[in-house]
Amino acid sequence: MTWIRTVPWPQADDQLKEAIEYARPFYPTEYTEPTHPTDDGTASIVASHSLIPEALRHAFATFGALLSPELPLSRRQHEMIATVVSETNRCKY
Repeated sequence: MTWIRTVPWPQADDQLKEAIEYARPFYPTEYTEPTHPTDDGTASIVASHSLIPEALRHAFATFGALLSPELPLSRRQHEMIATVVSETNRCKY
């Protein structure tokens, strides 16, 4: 399994904390609680972006805008599209 170095919340600098707080309202509801939580808060897809706070800020703001419930596609349809794209690209997750 691939391992990605992350910055735990207690070690996050102000820039990272601000980026996480900025991006939090854009998270899909599925991101609210990690599937396998850890004590340091690094068990999430968001934490995998913690080394580049500005990328985290922009990536999750974009992701949130693309998955907006005000758009004509449902969350289920977004997930079906993502599944087909992942399979087409031979992603294993």
